[in-house]
Amino acid sequence: RGVWPTVFCRARPASRAMQSMCDQRYRGALLLFLAGGAHSAWVAGAVSGRSRHGVALAERGGSGGAGRGASLCMVQTVAPGATPGAGRAAAPSTDAEGPPLPLTAGERFALDEKTMSPAALARREEQLERSYELCREITAHYSKTFFMGTRLFPPDKARAVWAVYAWCRRTDDIVDKPRADRTSLRTELTEWQRRLTDVWEGKPYDLIDLALADTVRKFPALTITPFEDMIKGMVMDLDQNRFETFEELYVYCYRVAGTVGLMTMPIMGTADGYTEEDALEPALALGVALQLTNILRDVGEDRHRQRIYIPQEDLRRFGVSEQALIKGVRSDKYVALLKFQIERAREWYKRAEEGVNMLSQEARLPVRASLDMYSSILDKIEANQYDNFEKRAYTTKWEKLALLPGAWLKTRPK
Repeated sequence: RGVWPTVFCRARPASRAMQSMCDQRYRGALLLFLAGGAHSAWVAGAVSGRSRHGVALAERGGSGGAGRGASLCMVQTVAPGATPGAGRAAAPSTDAEGPPLPLTAGERFALDEKTMSPAALARREEQLERSYELCREITAHYSKTFFMGTRLFPPDKARAVWAVYAWCRRTDDIVDKPRADRTSLRTELTEWQRRLTDVWEGKPYDLIDLALADTVRKFPALTITPFEDMIKGMVMDLDQNRFETFEELYVYCYRVAGTVGLMTMPIMGTADGYTEEDALEPALALGVALQLTNILRDVGEDRHRQRIYIPQEDLRRFGVSEQALIKGVRSDKYVALLKFQIERAREWYKRAEEGVNMLSQEARLPVRASLDMYSSILDKIEANQYDNFEKRAYTTKWEKLALLPGAWLKTRPK
């Protein structure tokens, strides 16, 4: 798997552009698509029901939250009304190992390496390796498109992004897992907020938290605010299943998706001549665009949950009733409504495009590729004749591969 592109690049350096494409990161990107092997089989669901590190998984769907959609649900480690680690939910499959156990006092390593013995340092590194691998598996399993984009980062930045994504995924799953009442959810979110604070203080609770705590240490520009805002977005999902205006929906999109851009910006870095503040607005725009795409893709699933994310003012403007949407009536009025929503999402993608070249060189291709791959879902909705009630819009692995050269060219210096 690692020989062919190297030999090819050395034997046929037809041009300076070709030599540049043969940079190790881009060879790795091509390998990811062309020779996925056992890993791609795992992502496609070949491994039954769980990761090899013990994250229990179950089918689920929906349109809220970070990366939501028809995917899988990880059994959460926060138990309602209990101290961390007590009374965990049962795994959905009998052969699942269950969620990660809490770290023992001896495993909650001091992040200051100067205070650690060689044996403790070796033990911590072993645990960190396991932690980051688990975050990688979570990212690959829940968001194939996003994961493909992250594989284009240098290894240290990819690992950091996986740690952030794993936290977001677990936050999302707190809201989505079955429960008897909403009171327990509020309790869990309060406990989750406490655990987040502990992570920022270098006190990870379990193996997955460990990777995020290490990421916070390695990237000190990371702030806790966007993580806290995402938790607020989960509360919105609890209290609100209708949005009167786009302004209301924007706040929701920011909290559950736009925050991811703020979380990862210090990891990606910016190009010379630009600051994080310069790249902030495009990063937020990309989060909003991704979430608007999720919403349009998942209308058919969300209607079964009695959730409507399309603004009420837009339904009235195009003459589409809630009852017709819930029933899945694909009328001319509904098609006109979808065309309007798709155009709005594309406008947010255009705003996001302006910020790609503000990022560090090594971050541009991953972000550009993710943008192109995800926005292509809108093309799929159109190709499905705007039937997002019964047909799920998605891009295949090979279609994503076809988008990669164009994404690479768009990130080249003018």
